[in-house]
Amino acid sequence: MNRAIPNLRIYENPEALATAAAEEFFMRAFQARASGQLFSCALSGGSTPARLFAQMSAEDILARLPAGFWRSIHFFWSDERDVPSDHPDSNYRLAREALFDRIDIPKENLHPIQTELYSAAAAADAYENELKRFFVLQPEEIPRLDLIFLGMGDDGHAASLFPYSEVRQETKRLVTAPWVEQHGAYRITLTLPVINNAACILFLIQGNAKAEMLKRVLTSPLQPDLLPAQAIQPVAGELLWLADQAAASCID
Repeated sequence: MNRAIPNLRIYENPEALATAAAEEFFMRAFQARASGQLFSCALSGGSTPARLFAQMSAEDILARLPAGFWRSIHFFWSDERDVPSDHPDSNYRLAREALFDRIDIPKENLHPIQTELYSAAAAADAYENELKRFFVLQPEEIPRLDLIFLGMGDDGHAASLFPYSEVRQETKRLVTAPWVEQHGAYRITLTLPVINNAACILFLIQGNAKAEMLKRVLTSPLQPDLLPAQAIQPVAGELLWLADQAAASCID
């Protein structure tokens, strides 16, 4: 029997999808600002976030933001490729060029994964320590990010949690550096305990290439080893799926 589809919102095209995602970001950031709290947001990589970043840094949007808005926002990353930060494949580089270079945000509010370190494992250790420092964690505590943006691969992976990866079983570490056989490279990724502890997890899915996999993830019986995106289940937060019509075309 198919599972009930969770909170799925469908938009006409990628531009409308990006606009809706940006609205979610600003709504939650303003709520945190109104209560005098910092707002922590983890970004994803891939091609889909580029439109989101363009929306977040659009001139008409920036003109309406109150002075000092970005000072209370801190950005993290759900995962990163094991490449230098100026490499074309770098998730940080995408966000820097499409968003950070266009907004007035303090450098110390950006928390990229330090891939320039000598190994992916060292970068994972350093990022785990950065999370512990920023969130002032006690031993065995897990950070609670306010918002995590995620994409989904056409193999059902999310962040850098790939099918049948041992990382999915990790319960102690906050950040790990798995070898991804499909890509012949290491990745650095937040672990499931960190992702699932977020206040809100927001998937952005676009394009026909994701349609069949989105249907499988949302409607088929749970197989999180095969379909890691199914393992994204917040323990005390919201899970939102935002898709354009092309990506949702296989769903009744």
